[in-house]
Amino acid sequence: MKKTYKIYVDCANCANKMEVAANKTEGVKEASVNFMTLKMKVEFEEGVEPQEVMKEVLKNCKKVEDDCEIYYE
Repeated sequence: MKKTYKIYVDCANCANKMEVAANKTEGVKEASVNFMTLKMKVEFEEGVEPQEVMKEVLKNCKKVEDDCEIYYE
């Protein structure tokens, strides 16, 4: 399953850090962050609950960029 989320991040470097953190999160098959469009695309592993995985993605992203936000659409 793939989903797109709106994000808030200050700079391209921060967006890159968020992408790395998201990809290290259990349940995420692949994540990509586009700073220009302020979007995060996430492909989830089979059998996971996307909302629960995204809670962990946000926690992991805040560890590397504490003022980031992810908005569920």
